[in-house]
Amino acid sequence: MSIRLFRPGDEPALFRVFHSAIHLVCARDYTAAQCSAWAPTQMDMAIWAERMRQLTPFVVEHDGEIIAYADLQPSGYIDHFFVSGHHQRLGAGGQLMARIHEDASRHGIAELTSHVSLTAEPFFRHYGFEVTHRRYPVRNGVTLEYARMRKVLRGSAIPCVPG
Repeated sequence: MSIRLFRPGDEPALFRVFHSAIHLVCARDYTAAQCSAWAPTQMDMAIWAERMRQLTPFVVEHDGEIIAYADLQPSGYIDHFFVSGHHQRLGAGGQLMARIHEDASRHGIAELTSHVSLTAEPFFRHYGFEVTHRRYPVRNGVTLEYARMRKVLRGSAIPCVPG
């Protein structure tokens, strides 16, 4: 497995990762209607491609195939973090999270935040994120549930004061 930066032309493969992650993995925590509202099968690919170009995600390849991707915005916000439903438990998520932390450190980002699915909460908790609040957005007429999660990267230690 290798991680690289997004390249134009990756957009269709990233959509397949996104769609399979939701319909094959998140389906254990969300209804079919919720999954379809979140990741419709018919997506305007021009809009999707523009969104991916704006996010400029890290991309994980395995045997020449894109199997995962995630982004880190300058604010510390992780907008997308998806591993293909066909490639779970290979370590791609851990590699992406390590890369996000490295990039955050390199850019002096003090905290990471994300809106995380019910399915991804345990994964994010494993990496030190905490739920700050819940959101219930309506997408395509269907209510979903997400957690806003946060991880302080620096400046969070309590200083020791000599007694």
